[in-house]
Amino acid sequence: MSEYNEFFMTLKDGTIKQINPFTGTEVWNVPGRGSKPITNDVPSTAKKIEKKEKEDYCNFCETKYINTPPENDRLIKKGKKYEIISGVFPSDLDKTTPVFRRIPNLFEIVTMDYWKKNFGYVMPKEVEEAKKRYLEDKKGLEHVTHIVDMKLKLLGRKPEEVNYSEKMEIADAFFAGGHELIVGARHYIDNAEYDTQLCSSGELTPEEHFQYLKFTISGMMNIYNNNRFARYVAVFQNWLKPAGASFDHLHKQLVALDEWGVALERERDLLRKNPNIYNEMGANLALYYNLVVAENEHAIAFSDIGHRYPTIAIFYKGEKPFPKDLDENELRGFSDIVHAIHAALTSQTAANEEWYYTPKDSVDTVPWHILIKMRINTPAGFEGGTKIYINPMNPYDLRDKVITRLMQLRQQEKTGDIKIGQECGSEPNPLRYYRKYYSR
Repeated sequence: MSEYNEFFMTLKDGTIKQINPFTGTEVWNVPGRGSKPITNDVPSTAKKIEKKEKEDYCNFCETKYINTPPENDRLIKKGKKYEIISGVFPSDLDKTTPVFRRIPNLFEIVTMDYWKKNFGYVMPKEVEEAKKRYLEDKKGLEHVTHIVDMKLKLLGRKPEEVNYSEKMEIADAFFAGGHELIVGARHYIDNAEYDTQLCSSGELTPEEHFQYLKFTISGMMNIYNNNRFARYVAVFQNWLKPAGASFDHLHKQLVALDEWGVALERERDLLRKNPNIYNEMGANLALYYNLVVAENEHAIAFSDIGHRYPTIAIFYKGEKPFPKDLDENELRGFSDIVHAIHAALTSQTAANEEWYYTPKDSVDTVPWHILIKMRINTPAGFEGGTKIYINPMNPYDLRDKVITRLMQLRQQEKTGDIKIGQECGSEPNPLRYYRKYYSR
């Protein structure tokens, strides 16, 4: 395995040096910088919460739906089936109970002005008509005006000094903006007593998490369909404030971009030099160094190397290049692994979830993969000056901690049908995306 030595080596004193094969990030694990076990026990610093029939702990909670921009979609459950309903008016907000909601982000990373002024973007006719219907509804107009005024105040502007026409132009972002949120229904888990008992991805059931991913992909495709200039929709989740979350309430973010981003462009260049790189420098490396933590027919998860933060990588194993192409069984299998990792890391661990997949205008197939990064350390002066990052948890420790938690969760019947640790397969090249290249 000499070809891996430049990326992953253990020195005589126990220091582990890593270089991520895809990003070039250099990371050291130094002996003596121990890390705590992963636990979901209520910490001694937790505070009692006031129990309420309907949650009102933040603006994403059910009693405060009117404080978020107009819903694009909501996912509801009817018996055992799930259904998406669109364009819910203010008067209908309480007539159904959402499992998840898709709403615009009040403050976009890439704004509507960006698309209009740089690309001449015009809202599709059907979206323009949806906006018109919403504004023709008395409560709908009041809602939009309330949200625009709230945004103006937060921007330091006086709403009374902004005319109606400008306010309605600002509202375009609520109906065709390229930055949206997929928001969970619950702030806390059922029967929560403390403020740390939040409803995270891992606290969902495997079925709820599958619906979460499926609904997110539906939202992603909606953005692509409404904006022909979007080359890539970035999908990510910030869990808890140390990971960048504005609310400790479960939500994913979808952001339309007119480029792929540096990370995917770099991976594309590496892929063209070595079409099997995701196997060789991802899954195979993990197999050879015994870093795999979980697997099923459709996905594999392993403790990844060369990240500033302890990171688990989850790869879709099939040949399909785009998340929307997966059938229900494939998506459910992939979701089961992602959910299990979130559950293992617990709701009390700040974490980022990052999606990587084949851009819509790419001729090269990037296997869909998700990185879940534990935000338990803060890079400091040494890291900034040297670009060598000190990660407090080495890949083997992370592997052991996650496997231990997964075993516990399986005993409690809180995971889908997955293999854990040594139960996982040992055959190299488990990712089948590469078949496209070798069948040419």
